[in-house]
Amino acid sequence: MADLNLNLNFVLGSPQHEPEHSVRSAREEARMGRIGNVIQLALDYIAKFDDYINESTFGRVFRLDGSGHPKSIRGATFLREVRAGLTTFATMAYIIAVNSAVLSESGGTCVCSDPKDDQGCIGDGEYALCLVQLKRDLITSTAALAGFSSIVFGFLTNLPVALGPGMGLNAYFTYQVVGWHGTGHIPYRVALTAVFVEGFIFMFLALTGMRQWMINMIPATIKTACGVGIGLFLTEIGLSYSAGVGAITGGYATPLTIGGCPAEFLNEKGECQSNIMANPAMWIGITLGGILIAFLMAFKVKSAIMIGIGIVSVLSWPRNTSFTYFPHTPDGESRYQFFSQVVAFHPIQKVLVVQDWDLQGLTAAKFVLALMTFLYVDIIDCTATLYSMAKFCGVVEEDGDFPRSTIAYCTDAACISIGSLFGCSPVTAFIESGAGIAEGGRTGLTAIATGVCFLLSLFFAPILASVPPWATGGTLVLVGCLMIRQVCNINWQYIGDAVPSFVTLAFMPFSYSVAYGLIACSGMMVYVVLNTLIWAVVYLSGEQIKPSNYEDKEVYRWGMSASDIPRWVNFLRRFVLRRKNAAPGTKDAIDLADNDSTINNGSSRLGSADNKEIYALSDRARSPRALSMAH
Repeated sequence: MADLNLNLNFVLGSPQHEPEHSVRSAREEARMGRIGNVIQLALDYIAKFDDYINESTFGRVFRLDGSGHPKSIRGATFLREVRAGLTTFATMAYIIAVNSAVLSESGGTCVCSDPKDDQGCIGDGEYALCLVQLKRDLITSTAALAGFSSIVFGFLTNLPVALGPGMGLNAYFTYQVVGWHGTGHIPYRVALTAVFVEGFIFMFLALTGMRQWMINMIPATIKTACGVGIGLFLTEIGLSYSAGVGAITGGYATPLTIGGCPAEFLNEKGECQSNIMANPAMWIGITLGGILIAFLMAFKVKSAIMIGIGIVSVLSWPRNTSFTYFPHTPDGESRYQFFSQVVAFHPIQKVLVVQDWDLQGLTAAKFVLALMTFLYVDIIDCTATLYSMAKFCGVVEEDGDFPRSTIAYCTDAACISIGSLFGCSPVTAFIESGAGIAEGGRTGLTAIATGVCFLLSLFFAPILASVPPWATGGTLVLVGCLMIRQVCNINWQYIGDAVPSFVTLAFMPFSYSVAYGLIACSGMMVYVVLNTLIWAVVYLSGEQIKPSNYEDKEVYRWGMSASDIPRWVNFLRRFVLRRKNAAPGTKDAIDLADNDSTINNGSSRLGSADNKEIYALSDRARSPRALSMAH
């Protein structure tokens, strides 16, 4: 019997130890319950705070969900917009270091001790020290300009698009206009003057509606292809060494070749000599900065992109690792010294308001050349990017326009001129804004949050500028994946639309330029030439010879319509007409205005649902049954 009790205790557990185990379990459950209650209480307070902001006047200004605004944006909440802004900043923070590094290559206002030296002042100690000072000035300029322009743009346009010195434009400014260390044909000061004037020309084009007309001149299928091409462009950037995981690099025998090797194994041509796809930093960026983010996004985890970028950044800061961002090299030491300051502010000394206004003789010719160059490249680059971001966040209307487009273009133009005063290349809308839009950003609060982070980075630039490129590379690839989904909206049925669209989306990443992909040597040129030839054959043959699916082509409208004219122009026209009609000897001005308004509104709404209903009732009233009922 004793053996039986022993066996039962062995199987069922000793009764004398069961109460102690139960007490311990109860204590753990109580402690976990208290922690859960605290967390739930904190979440409830956060949710109440979010709802309070959404329902306030502040939320109504930005049309947040629940604000009561008749055009409130569904799903847009204060905390979600802030989170999206932080995400955009995390993907854009690299410009603080990259833009300053690129623009400092122009030499800025630094002067070579030997005026006859046309080789870039190599070996000049004073010139090298000046370049170090120049780069720090440009770090401050970049952060201040990106912060100011993003805040102003977000407040005035209510679009989740951040602005900053354009990455492609800064390279164009440095290497093709000013030249490396000032070896180009246009001096740095004259180039800044051209950028300043360019902003005012942009503003004029926006206010007169010509810039919107230029957008409408681009066929709808090409516009869609621009968004896809920008997605591929982002993907290429995310896979590159300069701002990505470093999986690809430029090749000598081929345009692109596989990379993935540590930086010390790159030759002078930028190719991997050995250790291909063996870089630990690349694999950390792919797994934690790419796959982990995609995994979290699959379960709709909030701040998934920020979580991935933060983890990779923190892991890359310790020095004694094979994937550190601060290796024991001259560049690594420089980055680490800047990072060690943690909090630092550097005032601008060499690039603030340094334009050259003495435009005479050869200087004037160089000024005109720089102005036309920037005017051509920047208007296409910014317009295509801004339109694609607006379409990505779903605010493009049926006529191809988006809300407050005139204000958006004018704000961008003003920031271009202001940016030149800070010594920077043209400001443009950033395609990295797509990361914030993917995180849920829908209003200007996203851009404002991004701008505030940039202004804070004026004091925390050592930390925020130390986000390694492989931390954000995976995010750029994911954003490219989201943007390429628009490819289904391209008109692939008709070859006159399909071929130019494909050339556009392919040429953008391969030429590393949005502007060149859209206009130069690419989309619009192919579209005009191909469709003109097809039209000539159809016209000369009296429509006897035409493509089999000619009816599938998209309707192309290149003229300026009433919708392209800014509202202020229409308001001014109505004001002038009202004053004219109110002159002595004329009919009552109010009657004329009402009649004109009635005629215009009636003609413009002939196809509306309201008029169709009226016409249906009228026809129904004339029917025999209706007449008999009336009698």
